[in-house]
Amino acid sequence: MTPPTGGAWAPERRLLTVGLVGLVTAAAFEGMAVPTVLPLLVGELGGLDLYGWAFSAFWLTTIIGITLGGADADRRGPAPALVAGVVLFAVGLLIAGLAPNMAVVIGGRAIQGFGAGAMSAVVYAAIARAYPAHTTPRMIALVSSAWVVPGLIGPALAGTVADTIGWRWVFLSVVPMVLVMGAAITPQLAPLGAAVSSASPTRSARGRAMDATLLAVGSALLLWALTVGVPLVSVVLLLGGGWLVVLALRHLLPKGSLRLARGRPSVMALGFGVAFAFLGAEAFVPLAVVEIRGGSAALGGLALSTSAVTWAAGSWIQARAAGAGVRRVMMAGGAALIAVGIATTATVLLPGMPVFTAALGWAIAGLGMGLAYSTSALVMLETAEPGQEGFSSSALQLVFTLGTALGAGVGGAVVAVADAGVIDLATALAIVYGITAGVALLAALIAQRVPSRGPARPRGDVTVPAVALPGH
Repeated sequence: MTPPTGGAWAPERRLLTVGLVGLVTAAAFEGMAVPTVLPLLVGELGGLDLYGWAFSAFWLTTIIGITLGGADADRRGPAPALVAGVVLFAVGLLIAGLAPNMAVVIGGRAIQGFGAGAMSAVVYAAIARAYPAHTTPRMIALVSSAWVVPGLIGPALAGTVADTIGWRWVFLSVVPMVLVMGAAITPQLAPLGAAVSSASPTRSARGRAMDATLLAVGSALLLWALTVGVPLVSVVLLLGGGWLVVLALRHLLPKGSLRLARGRPSVMALGFGVAFAFLGAEAFVPLAVVEIRGGSAALGGLALSTSAVTWAAGSWIQARAAGAGVRRVMMAGGAALIAVGIATTATVLLPGMPVFTAALGWAIAGLGMGLAYSTSALVMLETAEPGQEGFSSSALQLVFTLGTALGAGVGGAVVAVADAGVIDLATALAIVYGITAGVALLAALIAQRVPSRGPARPRGDVTVPAVALPGH
């Protein structure tokens, strides 16, 4: 197949670029809105002890969606996976928006997760296959920039909608946006067809589906162990869940990932760490503003707005520095900035600190995330074997999703302890921020095992620039 030429805005792919950015933008509105309105949702429906599961259920099923979507994008082309993802995401939104209780909300979020995973895998697989290699860093930055407008107005808009006509419309209003963008992109992806691979698959599609399911189930058992309240049962769940997770990851990740081998495998561990830290902490930022400081839902979402902008800024810095051989610096520095941002945000728990501190701290963390994650995505795409772009894309997103699910789940378990009256909510949130900041610092150390510059290698007839290893 002739390698693609031209840029992101070349006439033959202009509509695809607009569609990909538009789809990410629609999903981003939902992603920024849910953390903003969840405190109000819990206030109406109850279920503070299930707060973390509203995030974890979404991310655990996203693991399956990413794996199946990435494999299907390689096997049949990205269009069928996109259609399935868009439909499931829309159905999940409808269920959550019409839910009578917190359990149904969590069920809707789980269905959303399947769809979000498939859509995410398709976006990055399409970037790898439909665009020339020299355009990859810019497309990654462009997709990250799709979070800017939702980040700027999404939380405030969601908070205003929830405060006036109700939180349900925050979910329901996203449905038309997702369906329209999905319908626009599908015809553009159809000509790509199945990928031509230069490597034999090490695992069948059915085997990878089983692995992804085992990973999601094992992760759920680990999170359940944190809240079950019976020591013996907790130990059994931890051992069983841990065994399933390790068993699945051995097949789903590049060889050497579990032992933090240098190079590409360590990028996987770094992706897990920054996701656990940043998105695990982000889930509880609006809760701190609303419940601890008495702010409105819109005010609670302000911090999320600042991070969306700085995340995009970090991604663009990555794009401009792609050829400078500073990948290790960007990933390590990004992880360290996440830790600093979390620590700064945590000061909002102190009565004497202005509430705006949360926005300042989360802006710092967002910049770090843009640097660390975008650089990781670049490496994973440019080091992928031809025809294996879907696998590489899904592998990084898988660990990113797993980190997010476990980060939100661990935080939710701590908040559940507060809901039971063992500790107060402010103390619980301080513990959450302490855990996530510590994981971010650990990720900065892991970054030392990632090379600063990656070897140039061909993708088809196009040579990938020598930059560094493996994206919101």
